[in-house]
Amino acid sequence: MSELISLAANGTGLVVETGPGLPRVLHWGADLGPVDEDFVLAGTPGVPPSSVDTPIRLTLLPTSRDGWLGRPGTSGHRAGSFQHVRPSLLGPVVVDGSSVSYTAADPVAGVEFHTELHLDPSGVLRVRHEVVNTGEDTWTVDALRLLLPVPASATELLDLTGRWCRERSPQRSPFLHGLRSRESRRGRTGHDATGLLVAGTPGFGFRDGEVWGVHLAWSGDHEHFAERLPEGLSVLGAGEILAPGEILLSPGSSYATPWAFFVWSDQGLDGLSARLHTWTRSRPTHPSSPRPVVLNTWEAVYFNHDLGRLKALADRAAEIGVERFVLDDGWFRGRRDDSAGLGDWFVDSAVWPAGLAPLVDYVRGKGMQFGLWFEPEMVNPDSDLARAHPDWLLADTLPWRRQQVLNVARPDVYSYLLERLDSLVSEYRIDYIKWDHNRDLMESLVHSQTLAVYRLLDELRSRHPALEIESCSSGGARVDLGILAHTDRVWASDTNDAVERQRIQRWMGLLVPPELIGSHVGPPEAHTTGRVAELPFRCATALFNHAGLEWDLTGLSADDLAALRAWITLYKRLRGLLHTGTVVRSDHPDHGSLLHGVVDATHAVFCYAHLETSPDALPARLRFPGLSPDRRYTVRAVPELLPAAGRFVQQTPWIAAGVTMTGIALERVGVQPPLLGPGQAMVFELTPA
Repeated sequence: MSELISLAANGTGLVVETGPGLPRVLHWGADLGPVDEDFVLAGTPGVPPSSVDTPIRLTLLPTSRDGWLGRPGTSGHRAGSFQHVRPSLLGPVVVDGSSVSYTAADPVAGVEFHTELHLDPSGVLRVRHEVVNTGEDTWTVDALRLLLPVPASATELLDLTGRWCRERSPQRSPFLHGLRSRESRRGRTGHDATGLLVAGTPGFGFRDGEVWGVHLAWSGDHEHFAERLPEGLSVLGAGEILAPGEILLSPGSSYATPWAFFVWSDQGLDGLSARLHTWTRSRPTHPSSPRPVVLNTWEAVYFNHDLGRLKALADRAAEIGVERFVLDDGWFRGRRDDSAGLGDWFVDSAVWPAGLAPLVDYVRGKGMQFGLWFEPEMVNPDSDLARAHPDWLLADTLPWRRQQVLNVARPDVYSYLLERLDSLVSEYRIDYIKWDHNRDLMESLVHSQTLAVYRLLDELRSRHPALEIESCSSGGARVDLGILAHTDRVWASDTNDAVERQRIQRWMGLLVPPELIGSHVGPPEAHTTGRVAELPFRCATALFNHAGLEWDLTGLSADDLAALRAWITLYKRLRGLLHTGTVVRSDHPDHGSLLHGVVDATHAVFCYAHLETSPDALPARLRFPGLSPDRRYTVRAVPELLPAAGRFVQQTPWIAAGVTMTGIALERVGVQPPLLGPGQAMVFELTPA
């Protein structure tokens, strides 16, 4: 006898059938309201030719016993036996508000499975499994995956790829028969990580189409996949990738998957973002104070630490309104370049004879917070630590950036790192850590390493509740909701090239809200690409996230300093909107231009960025999405960020005085923008008329 469980939140609906056999999801998508047994009957498939003699049931833990012949929900064995478990429901399915949980067991194989589903008020569905060894000897876990069905109307897939300094590059493909799997065995999320794997209706975009997405909140090896079988079944799934023999459960012990986030929208990709951002912002640990303007010293001084020079940099930073000063790589013992010193977390007395106190006190005297760079999980072979403890390496693999990885899961390594970090944070009352991680893990057991890093972050934060931590991993190689449960910001990319950043931040924002994405104004010539971009464009690009600077301010002209001061004042005025409003992105017809913004009930800010030349002599109209249809808005160009005058800029008549229109007119018809040159942008503020 089957029963139906219907959950709904923020327009998302979930229908679960509780029997016979294991529970299965009959519907995940739009809120359908009440359903009954006719809903089950209407969706019951026939039996295809040359198939099992009963309709195939896609349960929440699908196996070949159910007729599911795709990627299985679970895989494991007991010394080579019981490779195909046959779990049956053990006890009732428990419904608690918007949560569903149950236990299934295979007593012959000696395993139990606990499954949890939570439909959060944002409409985000979180799912997790746990397997428990109830037998008398070791159970080997090979895989435990989270899968949900998607309808046949989802005929296109979107995933993201990338590399160092070009993270989050979109790629589309048809959702055909077979398996589309995005797997990462890098020991960290990866520059090429998809972040969010999306299936959708034909031609879906940022503002249109019905879409289903999945994200695994995990910072180690992982998989996201979409699979469609000829029998008419299609799924999105995710799970941790486990090395052979990595999870060996002794009697009574268990393994729990990371949380998989499943999210649906009938308003395109922006609808997915809105739900995910709402969920992220609802966390008790989400930063609640205004995101301070950061100055990071890396591209200002690199390894050339000198107290006088850094004081002068702090003077300029304080004068223009910087609120947090971060000393990057190069402060610790033996660290004159990136070939030595990692692991020796002691202030280098050769460079800092009085320790860091003279700089820290000077920075605080200027009214700024102080931050410090670490790379705790790594070690240079040329270090006192590696020479003293070669057994502390996670694996002796090919060198990467002339460094190896410490085995943080070892109690002695964990204790050493915690003592060093805690000691330095305590001594200097550090407000902020830039926590870096500059290589992939190879020939390593990643599961225990990842959990140990999470524990280390949590213990440090518990000892210093006001401490904020940024997750940097040679830029954006560790960006996921797993690491963000233990940190306060991510570094989107090691490139400060504003042209590259526009697209990187656009696609990273599918998953991560802007207040958690670090974005800095760098020098005119980008360190990573050599591209030259004007200051207003660089400022406009950094404005829409957690803004900062990475630039030697001591050599700037009075005009440039004044422009930066005006930009920082603008950021401080707008960050309440930028970091709480709804992110919107236009499907602009010119692929060389981007239009994105943030809106709330009465106010909006948009950036129109022109990245490359267009075959059109005049640009297409800008249509501003997400506005209240009947409200009248006045649209004005933000004067602080007007492009530098030049031969590529041709103004339009309304720019000087602004224009007032209804929200529906601005969204459906729009305004004619000026003609910009490549690498130029304009920021528009929309206020109630």
